[in-house]
Amino acid sequence: MYTIKEVADKMDVSEHTLRFWAKSGLFPFVKRDKNNIRMFSDNDLEWVKIVKCLRSVGTENKAIKRYIDLCLLGDSTVKERYEIIQATKHKALKQMEECKKQIDLLEFKEKFYQNVINQNLKDTWNPMNKMELQDAAV
Repeated sequence: MYTIKEVADKMDVSEHTLRFWAKSGLFPFVKRDKNNIRMFSDNDLEWVKIVKCLRSVGTENKAIKRYIDLCLLGDSTVKERYEIIQATKHKALKQMEECKKQIDLLEFKEKFYQNVINQNLKDTWNPMNKMELQDAAV
């Protein structure tokens, strides 16, 4: 059994977030000890893992609660859960594509700045320098 602090460290989620998720009913089997402290089992960590995954791609708590409730209903809900996971995966792939574009831009800018530094050039991509060039042309 793990305390909320141990789970936070182990799963890289803040204690505050874990408490919020627990209060939202996203961990249906977390028990409390005699001091009323939440205690997570290895099985509870699996719930934390899927909740963290769904949240990381922007799934709202209400939708995650729906997924958890479907899990609790058993195998009769597998098709609906499958559809939720598929839609979430699609959303994550779109986010990954957008991140790739951002990384490409950052790599371009990184190389550009290396060139500016190494050759002691003016930063022609800086909007402030572009404004100066426009003002000088007027």
